[in-house]
Amino acid sequence: SPSLPFLPRPALLDGTLPGDRGFDPFNFASDANALQWQRRAEIKHARLAMLAAVGWPMAELLHKDIASAFDLPTLLASGDRVPSVLNDGLAHASFPAFWIATIAVAAVIEIQESVEANASCKLNPADK
Repeated sequence: SPSLPFLPRPALLDGTLPGDRGFDPFNFASDANALQWQRRAEIKHARLAMLAAVGWPMAELLHKDIASAFDLPTLLASGDRVPSVLNDGLAHASFPAFWIATIAVAAVIEIQESVEANASCKLNPADK
């Protein structure tokens, strides 16, 4: 494969998919269903990453203005940064209620999408 010249190209990765360079060293896409599942997961995670790339700086830029408009306290960490693992801001979240609720909501969304056969994660906007 062009990605790993010292490994054979997986049979399913024949170059027909966009961006296919034959990279699957652990054979995660062992059959056609697994390949489609991996493809849907990659698209979903890419979309989430794009939202985060926009949301993170927007939260830091607009949080104080929005909080003051609604007479709410500002929740930014030191240096007007969004609370995260990187700046120890998540230590101030009400544990464990916040984390239990966050994990529960994520689990409900994932289970619902699995039941609906990932209907909300379209590979192509024209898909029905």
